[in-house]
Amino acid sequence: MAPPPDPLFPKTPQLVVVGSKNPVKIACTREAFDMAFPKSISVEGVAALSGVSDQPFGLEETWLGAKNRALHARQLRPEANYWLGIEGGVAEDQGGMYAFAWIFILHSSGKTSQAQTGTFYLPSIVVNLIRQGRELGEADDLVFKERNSKQKGGSVGLLTQGLLTRESYYKQAILLSLIPFLNEELFPNTSF
Repeated sequence: MAPPPDPLFPKTPQLVVVGSKNPVKIACTREAFDMAFPKSISVEGVAALSGVSDQPFGLEETWLGAKNRALHARQLRPEANYWLGIEGGVAEDQGGMYAFAWIFILHSSGKTSQAQTGTFYLPSIVVNLIRQGRELGEADDLVFKERNSKQKGGSVGLLTQGLLTRESYYKQAILLSLIPFLNEELFPNTSF
């Protein structure tokens, strides 16, 4: 007897809408979903609003930006099966200013999930530019003499000298945020 169809991932391709037109965010989402659910996903990006500062500061504002992007993506493309928001931010602790991102996923059933990337500290020259009101990507472009680095390797790529890319950095957190969808029986009613 064949197992019943999986309601979250039926045999027909599922549409995942990323709340961004940034090619890095679309590509890492495609890679992560393809790893988790091979050949069952179509990924598109939309220009969704974050509803937070251009440079989110702190865990809560950054998380809210990711959630808002997913919710706005749902408004823009209500026919999708999944909506995903990715929001990068900065925060400070005793070690200095660090960068990170939140991932927020919303499924058409109402189920949600989230995960945060790892963190890394920023050099003081970049921190000073952020304190002057510049976004992290803009500060990186000035310091590293790049152009639109946030749509390429990003700060993490520049600071690791290409050992990590922004795409690989986000992909891991997207996979972590898919845990409730990969383990439906363990997370039957997840919602944030």
